[in-house]
Amino acid sequence: MLDIRFITNNLETVKLNLKNRNYKNLDDIDRLLELYEKTKELKNTADTLKNERNTLSKKIGMLKAQGQDVSDILSKVQSLPAQIKELDEQINNLEYDVNNILLTLPNMLDETVPFGENDTQNVIVKVVGEKPKFEFEPKPHWDLGAELDILDFERAAKITGSRFVLLKNEGAQLERALINFMLDVHTAENGYKEVMPPFIVNANSLTGTGQLPKFEEDLFKLVNTNYYLAPTAEVPVTNIFRNEILDADDLPISYAAYTPCFRAEAGSWGKDTRGIIRQHQFNKIELVKFVKPEDSKIEHEKLLSDAESILQKLGLHYRVVLLCSGDTGFASSKTYDIEVWLPSQNTYREISSCSNFTDFQARRANIKFRRTPKEKPEYIHTINGSGLAIGRTLAAILENYQTANGSIKIPDALIKYTKFSEIS
Repeated sequence: MLDIRFITNNLETVKLNLKNRNYKNLDDIDRLLELYEKTKELKNTADTLKNERNTLSKKIGMLKAQGQDVSDILSKVQSLPAQIKELDEQINNLEYDVNNILLTLPNMLDETVPFGENDTQNVIVKVVGEKPKFEFEPKPHWDLGAELDILDFERAAKITGSRFVLLKNEGAQLERALINFMLDVHTAENGYKEVMPPFIVNANSLTGTGQLPKFEEDLFKLVNTNYYLAPTAEVPVTNIFRNEILDADDLPISYAAYTPCFRAEAGSWGKDTRGIIRQHQFNKIELVKFVKPEDSKIEHEKLLSDAESILQKLGLHYRVVLLCSGDTGFASSKTYDIEVWLPSQNTYREISSCSNFTDFQARRANIKFRRTPKEKPEYIHTINGSGLAIGRTLAAILENYQTANGSIKIPDALIKYTKFSEIS
């Protein structure tokens, strides 16, 4: 959430930021400022009446002590509470409207984010490794999975519906191995503490991280409750410290968490309908950092490096792209996407988004830190990224490590977790 005072003091900068993000409702800013100014006017009027009530109440006491008639003043004082109550109700309604508009405004972009209208204008930062070379036509992971009897889409559709998969045999074991492998790397080598949060979250948690109110159609809500299935571990892990003040000496705090993720994928009709790239349910390791504002840029780069380390250990070819202004997510100030190579499609596909949210989520979730006992608390900065999406990593392994006879070699780093070196 943006600070309303920041908006009023940097109006043209905020409007340019919205324009660069392809924000459609620029009139929202004018409406916001109109409501905010009206709120301030009513607060001044209410404060004046409250001061008048207090002054007159004291005067009544003095006049009574002197034996003077106070009936006129008393009548006026008795009329003030109703006026004040009416003003307070108007103020509360206006503040509610102001807050609702603020909740729909995206974060300010970092100054290093390039301008662009869509993902075709993202900037390639680096390319790591070599594309695998095949002496045969590489198969897509959904065909490989079906032939090896490790991915079953038909039975998953029978159990639930489309965009679900039943992992079987070595496929299920490989998925589990990837979860354990990634958590071990991030905790033992990259300095994260492991947490396993609830997989169901409330509306306040989703509002804190920015999914609500703007992206409710992408969520699965539990009937007759205020609960939702978590779309990503970013939500429960970030909200661990909601409404808390942390000690600066404890920062940075870095968490790694495994959760299943649930997304309705609204608006993605027709995209990635085959395979396990875009599922309603998938497993993911999430990395979340709570840091001081002055450290957030360097910690963002470190988190990106930590996510990359998984692909490097697995020997998978990938690239890192910096998202342009029109493709950067609502809550993010700056985002790097890590894209892994999928040979069957002859293209790169996103496997992690690593974002710096600055104080945007912290304002919504009210997460602060205090540098010293005497100093005023400040909003913390939050950073997160996938470390990595498990299903997409599994797909990348199947495609990049396939052989001419249809078997799959297991990356060396995973063999101690799978206890097998090949799927055939």
